[in-house]
Amino acid sequence: MEGEAQLAKTIIYNLNPSDNALFAAMIGNFQGDGIKGKIQLGSAWWFLDHLDGMTQHLNELSNIGLLSTFIGMTTDSRSFVSYSRHDYFRRLLCNLLANDIRKGYLPHDIPFIGSVIKDICYQNIKNYFNL
Repeated sequence: MEGEAQLAKTIIYNLNPSDNALFAAMIGNFQGDGIKGKIQLGSAWWFLDHLDGMTQHLNELSNIGLLSTFIGMTTDSRSFVSYSRHDYFRRLLCNLLANDIRKGYLPHDIPFIGSVIKDICYQNIKNYFNL
């Protein structure tokens, strides 16, 4: 509607894993303006960026939201140790999608799945912040 306030691009981080589904569903209510993934559920963070925390987060987002628009593991840190966390996230994401392919949940289309992984790990955040 004309004159109606518009919500800015927003990344919401959840520190309580039992609320992942709630947050994933909630962000779906505030999308729009032709921006893919305008409101994002931020990556599993702080004490949740481990195998179980990241896996649960990705599964909840995939089940309720749209994983292909996810901006992945983001950080404002330039710390040397943050590089290993990003690599860990990418490996976990690839493993999760590979297992879903093996189980028949996703098509065995490696170029397509590869492009989704590239988008989550690089392209989506680049587009999100117009870099």
